[in-house]
Amino acid sequence: MPELRQNFFTKEWVIIATERAKRPEDLASHRSPQTVPSFAENCPFCPGNESKTPTEVMRFPANATEPWAIRVIPNKFAALDSATQPTRSLQDVWRRIEGFGFHEVIIDSPDHSVCMAMMRDEQVAGILRVYKERYARLSMDRRINHVTIFKNHGSDAGASQQHPHSQLIATPVIPSQVRHRLHEALAYYDDNGKCMFCHMVEREVDEQTRIVQESEHFVAMEVFASATPFATHIFPLRHMASFGDISATEIADFGRVLRSLLAKLYVGLANPDLNFTIRSGPSDYASARHFHWYVSVIPRLTRVAGFELGSGMFINTVLPEAAAEFLRNVRAEQAVGAGASTV
Repeated sequence: MPELRQNFFTKEWVIIATERAKRPEDLASHRSPQTVPSFAENCPFCPGNESKTPTEVMRFPANATEPWAIRVIPNKFAALDSATQPTRSLQDVWRRIEGFGFHEVIIDSPDHSVCMAMMRDEQVAGILRVYKERYARLSMDRRINHVTIFKNHGSDAGASQQHPHSQLIATPVIPSQVRHRLHEALAYYDDNGKCMFCHMVEREVDEQTRIVQESEHFVAMEVFASATPFATHIFPLRHMASFGDISATEIADFGRVLRSLLAKLYVGLANPDLNFTIRSGPSDYASARHFHWYVSVIPRLTRVAGFELGSGMFINTVLPEAAAEFLRNVRAEQAVGAGASTV
């Protein structure tokens, strides 16, 4: 029988359509294998083509005489403009702010062909360290109220460049999805005296049915009321409201867990297009007891149709418990390469 499940964090309802349920492997991509070169002459993100991008704001290693491993540049087609000011205006019922903000591209690697799932753990940890540095630096700007870090992998996920990269957008307002989660988390803390995220993680770890993998500092799991197939969240086990609070030891562990999860999806679902987002509270929430940052990984395996658009309620045709079992059993390391370690 189908059932409706409620998202613990947002109170949104999801239909788990067991009558039309699919086996997890049925959602694997069926595209012809594509050979991707390690260097593309016309790619603006490849080494040697740095003049084709805006002036970089950061590189790693920092020494400009050394070959770079990671570069951060302003997005050439930025959604927001850091040169303006967040001037607010209200005219009757119309509220607006000048389009101030920062939109940056993090070029993950000089290798045009390697996606994050195929990298070494320490490479992913290096990217995460750059994420943290840019998050901290932009959060210091008092005009900025929120920083969103995300990756679009594949054309169906919105990637316009094949070269591996991530993005960051810093805005003068807190997005409504984040604000809603902050509101629900505060209400839960007021009623129960504990963080709802910590509470949920403890229960999931005890039950184990939706856990994909665990490490010393992080746990990856399918969500009880996943809106889409294989929607996977990674939570730090230590309570942290802001991504900026992550320690060096935790970053190394996070790199192993994130890369391993992406490798499982890469192998098990044949390299699906996907998005991942670091869902963090604003830096001002660093010591907040009610919120808890996490990463949301969403493979783009289905399309939003009329019912979802009309109701805001999603239909998921893969049981989260089945998705978790499937991913637990994917042995990705041999396929990904000997340079990757096992989590």
